[in-house]
Amino acid sequence: MSRNSILLVEDNPNDEKLTVLALKESSVVNEIVVARDGAEALDYLFGDGKYQGRDTRIMPVIVLLDLKLPKVDGLDVLRRIRADEHTKCLPVVVLTTSTEDKDITESYNLGANSYVCKPVDFNEFITAARQLGLYWMLLNESPMARS
Repeated sequence: MSRNSILLVEDNPNDEKLTVLALKESSVVNEIVVARDGAEALDYLFGDGKYQGRDTRIMPVIVLLDLKLPKVDGLDVLRRIRADEHTKCLPVVVLTTSTEDKDITESYNLGANSYVCKPVDFNEFITAARQLGLYWMLLNESPMARS
């Protein structure tokens, strides 16, 4: 894994493909690591399970996190990321279909850097993912990228 990877946590195969396509079409060249449930995301970040032995000093530059995930939901993933000294500054963008006020509020209360509702329309989804990639990979300055 490169130091400039993106961790996409997404259980919907169609949304995964669209997000990866949109990022690549917007000239984001970063490696995209996909975790298909919350437990896999945590294993990846903390070097457990099938990722045991992964160099956890090397973190993705951003986590794109769905909320409605199997095994461990996105809010619990976010809670765990923010509770750990090594990952607490890792940029996390919630990218989800949920427009529920409680999910938005809880995500920000737990330390999400941004909350983006996935558009239903294909072209709008592609545009939103491109904009995410351009902002978070090219413009945003993160303390994690400097370590």
